[in-house]
Amino acid sequence: AEHEMLVDLGRNDLGRVCEYGSVEVGEHMVVETYSHVMHIVSSVSGRLADGVTAVDALRASLPAGTLSGAPKIRAMQIIDTLEPTSRGPYGGAVGYLSFTGDLDTCIYIRSALVKDGRVHAQAGGGIVADSDHDYEVRETEHKAGAVWEAVALACRQPDWP
Repeated sequence: AEHEMLVDLGRNDLGRVCEYGSVEVGEHMVVETYSHVMHIVSSVSGRLADGVTAVDALRASLPAGTLSGAPKIRAMQIIDTLEPTSRGPYGGAVGYLSFTGDLDTCIYIRSALVKDGRVHAQAGGGIVADSDHDYEVRETEHKAGAVWEAVALACRQPDWP
């Protein structure tokens, strides 16, 4: 049910900037396996409406519902009161905008930011009504652990600053 809610949220986000009737779900609930996690993945796409740019589409999509919850604005207000630090780049996007207007991004998660000689990383998990607190804590620590393993590996490299 959680994933379906997120797919619907993505469809709604794109529906605000795409031609009417063009938003569709491509691959749906495909399981992808990575080094430390498995993800259920769905793809939502649409044709941008006339006068809408790639940046408009990005603006309509962020923050991603997978990282904010829904309804987005209220969820972000609650997050702002509960989380002890600002999310900074976490949950934003990293990517490029070409001279032709093409945009390719990815969500900024499971990443580390080096600032002022310190490494900063954040991790989180989705909480729903029937979430198990202990499981969610372990899952979040597991996700962050992958980032810290990468940092440790980088620090062992001879040319690391």
